[in-house]
Amino acid sequence: MTKVNSFHDKVIAVQTELKAPKNQFNSFGKYKYRSLEDILEALKPLLSKHGLSLTITDDIRETASGYLYTEARAILHSPEGSVEAKAQAGIDPNKKGMDIAQSFGASSSYARKYCLNGLFLIDDTKDADATNTHESNSKWLSEGTPEYNKAVSFIKNGGSIDKVKQKFSLSRVVENKLLKVKS
Repeated sequence: MTKVNSFHDKVIAVQTELKAPKNQFNSFGKYKYRSLEDILEALKPLLSKHGLSLTITDDIRETASGYLYTEARAILHSPEGSVEAKAQAGIDPNKKGMDIAQSFGASSSYARKYCLNGLFLIDDTKDADATNTHESNSKWLSEGTPEYNKAVSFIKNGGSIDKVKQKFSLSRVVENKLLKVKS
């Protein structure tokens, strides 16, 4: 084994040695994937071996148009230096089948996973997250679009906002405007 000295060499060694296979299986979508926990489990021994530590944090942010997202930040540390990566993932507080805590938690896990993918050069191009199409309401409803105008008309004529949510994801701003149309 070659002695690794510089921070740069340590980072390269971890990136090269890391093996995080896709050991999870999604029976609904019929694909294999790796979870955040899988990546962390594979990383911990390598971090210890090379004298590095890892800090992962995330913050909830909101765009000007009212969309919520998680921004994750991973920092790889050693006494000689540090390097960081960031990744974002949208939050759908109205996600069917999830309560609000689950929606925020899923976004946090997703953002953290992709943050680590960037930092440690984990390629997910063949990962199901890159090709997943089994979500039915992944399209966001935006003001000024023909879909938005149809939704307004639908609600004015007695339609429910829940029906709109089955077809589209809604930001808080758009949802509040549609609720005002109803009243």
